[in-house]
Amino acid sequence: MAGRTKNPGQSVSRRLLAVLDSFDVAHPALTLTEIARRSGLPVSTARRLITELREWGGLERLDDGRYRIGMRLWTIGTLAPQQRGLRAAALPYMHDLYQATQENIQLTVLDGTSALCIEKISSARAVPTLTQIGGRLPLHATGVGKAILAFSGPELLAEVAAAGLPRMTPNTITRPGVLAAALAEVRATGVAYSFEEMTLGAVSVAAPILRLDGSVRAALGIVAHSRAAVDRLAPAVRTAALGIARSVG
Repeated sequence: MAGRTKNPGQSVSRRLLAVLDSFDVAHPALTLTEIARRSGLPVSTARRLITELREWGGLERLDDGRYRIGMRLWTIGTLAPQQRGLRAAALPYMHDLYQATQENIQLTVLDGTSALCIEKISSARAVPTLTQIGGRLPLHATGVGKAILAFSGPELLAEVAAAGLPRMTPNTITRPGVLAAALAEVRATGVAYSFEEMTLGAVSVAAPILRLDGSVRAALGIVAHSRAAVDRLAPAVRTAALGIARSVG
């Protein structure tokens, strides 16, 4: 029997998932001790599960002794139908926007109460951002997040508000009433903005990618240096989002 954990009744599969959940964009490579701490597992249990995952191809061991997600998980992840079809439909439009702007172009979907970045195009000339593919963005403080939140059900807004609206910068919206008013404007115009609400020096404009029934599938956004830039780019983002929605069906 495996060593004791914080959840004694935890199944083997849940322990394996706990090991994988230890990794995220901010922690792409971890030591055995770090995996044990972040997963809540004893070191002996974490070591055994890491060995099994390495043999299967789910984890790789680096030269410095740390571990990272293996290629087999990446291969399986590419089979997710929503991401595969959506990315294939969106990439031509994203490349067009990038060629025209040389700014950060982001494609995100809803994941729990966050926006998950599933594709990004950027260059050294673009404004620095914290966003990485596989990274999560707050719904209340980003253009793509607001675009998703505005066209989701009221239950999601209530859940996000109940969890608190953390202040990322002095410009972040932290009052539920103010956020609700901003989302009503997004629904009226079809575009969402974030003016240095997540990162100082970065502004963004985004548009929802909607299904035929009006529910939100994803959001497309541009992160740029200035408010004037995103104001100018808003029609292009909106047009690209509509094109992606038609392409993905």
